[in-house]
Formats: sequence, structure tokens, C-alpha cells
Amino acid sequence: MPLPVSFPTGLQPPSAFPLALEAFGPAPLVVCHNDADGLSAGAILLHALRRTGREPLLRIVGKGENAYSEAFREEMAETRADGMVIADLGVAPHVPRPDLPTILIDHHVPSGLPEEVAIITGVHDHPIPTSSLLAYRCAEALGKADDLLWLAAIGIIGDMADGEGFPEMEAARKLGITALRKAVSLVNAPRRTASGDASAALDLLLKADGAKAVLSGEHKETQALLDAKAEVNRELDSARKIGPKVAGEVALVLFSSPTQIHPLVAQAWRGRIKDRIVISANSGYRDGYVHFAARTAADRDLLAFLAEHRPPGATEQYGNGHRLASGGALTFDDWNHFVASLGFGPEARMSPQKAT
Repeated sequence: MPLPVSFPTGLQPPSAFPLALEAFGPAPLVVCHNDADGLSAGAILLHALRRTGREPLLRIVGKGENAYSEAFREEMAETRADGMVIADLGVAPHVPRPDLPTILIDHHVPSGLPEEVAIITGVHDHPIPTSSLLAYRCAEALGKADDLLWLAAIGIIGDMADGEGFPEMEAARKLGITALRKAVSLVNAPRRTASGDASAALDLLLKADGAKAVLSGEHKETQALLDAKAEVNRELDSARKIGPKVAGEVALVLFSSPTQIHPLVAQAWRGRIKDRIVISANSGYRDGYVHFAARTAADRDLLAFLAEHRPPGATEQYGNGHRLASGGALTFDDWNHFVASLGFGPEARMSPQKAT
């Protein structure tokens, strides 16, 4: 599908969103991440697109998935969408359907810049806006969007950027900061469960008119989120009892859990071990892989650090994110290569049969 000459390709501000949408038909596909920032961005975009008279489709990218993988490209080959809006899933050198008009809305450091794509990013802004905040600014560029401000705040708080001084966040505080924080905790819970199914969280964000409605119990999805949070908390309580192994500048925490608690474990130890890179590794999250999260309170660029130690078989699921928060997924062989390069011995090796 040839793009119109006016289609704004390359790095663009949110004000370019309406112009980019002119290349879209009535059925765009919104693709979003399954955390609070991605889900709130997805909800904002769905609302905004519906207000233009379109009927958007939705795909949440969940457990073990990557929007730029071959498997996802094969799935997208069957979509009946006439355009794609991809939110909070990174920026890669290629997109899933290069034949469709595509808008990327993202705040991560790009691993490449695809051609003929509108990339709405704040990666060069100070501070860097979250994906949900970028989505909100896109919605504002289309028209009145004040009623969606609370959704932007959910994403900002979810990405721990509520202290960065965004004017939208300051305005959202008037909506009830305590309720917003509690809602974030619930919305983030389903994607960390063993199933990783965040559809109830997005359904709730679309139904609710604010954080208090998320918490009230008036919608059945709230109980599903409470159950998810209880599951995650049980696993987290167990993993927190495991101490780190240390080699050089790295503190390593190893465990096995079907839930996505490795970022939470890494974040907890980051506050206790402030002079090292903390890596929390989970051998039980997905069959055949070690999923890990890296965090640091030190002045260390984690993206550069992981690039230095990249094992030979690493894929697009390795070393993305931010300077102070990254991670990835590696096969067991590549994990063992990785930890050896960090200076660890047999005590850090993992295998499908070894539950640490």
C-alpha cells in the first residue's frame, strides 16, 4: 500500500499523529505491551481512534512474545487491519507489516529506525515521556481528551516517572493520587501471573472512568485483578528470601517461578545493593528460557553493559529498555555463556532441571 506523500515518516512529535492517521482506513490495529504503561497507552489510543469514527482492532503482546519476532510477523500477515499503531513495544529496524501504514509510539531507546514509518517518541526529550503520555498527547492532537488524563497517569506511575515533573501528571494528582497508585498496582498484576493474560486489565481500563472506578468493584474485572495480585505476591514472598551471588560489579539472584516477578526482585535488591548491577534471573517463567531483569542504582549504562556481554545466540529479546532498567530472555546455553562472561562459575549456571 503506497503511503501518501504527506505521511510523516521518521521521528515525529505527537502533533504529527492526526496527519499520519490520514493514511489509515476504518479498521486500524492497536498493538500494545501488557504492563501499566502499555495498557494505558492502548486504552487511550482505542478511545481516541473510536472518536474519529474508526473501529480499531486490538492485540496485546504478552508473555514470551515480541512484536518484532518472526512469529509475530507471521501472525500479522493474516490481519484484516488497514494500518497499525504499535505502543510501548520498542522501535526496531523493521515493523511487522511494512506494507501497512504504521505508527510507533514509544519511549524506549530505538534498536533501529524502520523506513516509511511514523515514530512518535520522546527519547530525546528531558525528561522522556512514557508511552502512555505520548499516546495522551496524540489523543489531544485529535481533539479534547481531558477525560483520558487519568489513563496517562496510570502509565506514568507504572513506569515510576511520576516524579519527573510532567505537567499532565501534576494535573492528574487532583484526581486522587492514592487511588491512582492503587489502580496501577492492580493493572500491573495480571501480566505478571503464570498465564500472563492482561486482557482483564485492559477491559477494566476501557470500562472505568477513573482510578476510583478501577478499585470500586463495580466491574467484574477488578476481582480478577485482585486474584492476580495475590498470586504474584505469593511467589514474590518466596523469591525475596533468596540472597544474591556476587562477582565483580554484578549481584545475581537466581530462582524459578512461573510468574514474572524477576523485575520486582531486581528492583528490590537495587535499593539494597547500590554499588552494583543487580540481575534477577528466573528459570521457570517460560519453557526453554531464562528471563532476567537488570537494574542499577549506580552510574552505569545497562544497555551498553549488556551489549558488551551479549551471548552469541541472543535475539531481539535481549538488552532492550533503558539505561537503568533492562533485561531479556536467553536460552539456557546462552545464559550460561552470559554468566561466565560476567565472571561467575558453575554456581550461576541454570538448566531446565535445576530449580534454584
